[in-house]
Amino acid sequence: MKTLITTLILTMCVSLNAQSKYEQGMTKAFSLLEHNKLDEAANLFERIATAEDSAWLPDYYVALTHVLKCWSSWENRDEATLKANLDKAQEYVNNIKAKALKEAYAYQIQAQVHAVWVAHDGMKYGMKYSAAVNKLYDAALALQPKNPIFIMNKAEWEMGAAQFFGTPIDAQCQAINRAIELFPTFKAETQFHPSFEIDRAIEAQKNNCTK
Repeated sequence: MKTLITTLILTMCVSLNAQSKYEQGMTKAFSLLEHNKLDEAANLFERIATAEDSAWLPDYYVALTHVLKCWSSWENRDEATLKANLDKAQEYVNNIKAKALKEAYAYQIQAQVHAVWVAHDGMKYGMKYSAAVNKLYDAALALQPKNPIFIMNKAEWEMGAAQFFGTPIDAQCQAINRAIELFPTFKAETQFHPSFEIDRAIEAQKNNCTK
């Protein structure tokens, strides 16, 4: 019995230590992300993803960081660099699908990867990815219809298309308003799940939806 208890205690200690390392690693990676150290953040998220076989959030942030790298260098982008970042992002989106196929955030981040391609060259990639982006955001919202992140992402995507074609954006403004209304009741599932950036939503509302 004493041996069994000792074994159980040791197992619990190892588990707690592993969880602590995960939390520490994620916290450090978020700090790098917040300070715009995108390469360092991506590398650390990759190491965490490799160590955490069942956790999909590190994979999500690897993909997201590479998407952010594309936007951060947008004015001086070239397709080879863009492709390298988006290929890496896609690799980790595929990892999320393998770990959690029906996870709503898997649809959302896949939509964002496709959206970068469309924004880069609408003539070349619009036919290939635009319809898919719409379906992916719809799939995310079907799973979490009150998630303001998904509502906001879809509204921004549709607003960009509407402004490009010169069509009204009333529906998208209503969606942005809805996202802002949902903010007080939205709570991320864990401390490491994506959180809603209400400041960005308010800025989009102010810039696009006030007459």
